[in-house]
Amino acid sequence: MDLACGDYDIVRPLRDGTVRAEGMEINFVTLNKPPEVHWRMGIHSEFDAAEMSFGSFVAGKARDDFPFVGIPAFVYRKFRHSCAYVNVRAGIDTPEDLKGKRVGVPEWQMTATVWLRGFLQDDYGVRPQDVSWLRGGLESPGRKEKVPLQLPTEIRVEAIPESKNLSAMLVAGEVDALITAQVPAPYVQRLPEIRRLFADPREAERNHFQRTGIFPIMHVMVIREALYKRHPWVAQSLYKALLEAKNHCIENLYKNDGLHSVLPWASHYVQDTRDLMGHDYWPYGVEANRKTLEVFIRYCREQGISNRSITLDELFARETLNTFRV
Repeated sequence: MDLACGDYDIVRPLRDGTVRAEGMEINFVTLNKPPEVHWRMGIHSEFDAAEMSFGSFVAGKARDDFPFVGIPAFVYRKFRHSCAYVNVRAGIDTPEDLKGKRVGVPEWQMTATVWLRGFLQDDYGVRPQDVSWLRGGLESPGRKEKVPLQLPTEIRVEAIPESKNLSAMLVAGEVDALITAQVPAPYVQRLPEIRRLFADPREAERNHFQRTGIFPIMHVMVIREALYKRHPWVAQSLYKALLEAKNHCIENLYKNDGLHSVLPWASHYVQDTRDLMGHDYWPYGVEANRKTLEVFIRYCREQGISNRSITLDELFARETLNTFRV
């Protein structure tokens, strides 16, 4: 099985052979640019299995012609209040100030932007139709949506000129704000024209989790539908291997027989996280993530990413919806 995924610590035990998937040999194709993985899998089906943007996956499955089956192993999750940036001259001091503003997104279906637009609506009353949206490349011109979209007429999304990119437009004040998974170059360079929307994003994210229990899912593992139909057992085998790899990774953070992380107090950070989020703070499986999954599906429907209400049974291989117990 050719499997494409980023170099995440929770998959390394599978990549280096510490964990093995029953009945298969895995050729691990390490690609550390998630948009490239999503594009090559979603557009060209280059791999047998790969991580995929959850937003693109839901959009594609809602169309009924997307030849992939999901595995509820969520190899990439991230809180996203930190991914909103504003021009300091735009008059945006609070999230509510985004109403009536011009806000850029690299792709409408980008999972990070789906989550944050949903949070803005639920927590601050800023609906997608309250904003003028501009779509295009973050640092380079010409970026396209991976799955065709038919948005509701009340949501306004326009493509930026082919010669421009959103980062430069934010600095110039041609967009008032920007929501993006990747940190824009001007922010990395500490240019004075931009800052984050949330002054303390970590506190905003902690507060949001305490109120909602949602740890946003970014990427889902998928396998090609044709492979799944020929060998349905691969779904459960791959899921079990990814789950074992994740558990092995987290257990290693507690070991004191050697340094397993460059963070000097790694085990203390893990315990702080468990105190806030629970023992299994990075859960796999549908039931453990049902609320998070259903909220994301609602956001996709409200934002026009899916053209119908989709069920979890449609997204994931049925063999992975429950597991064998002795």
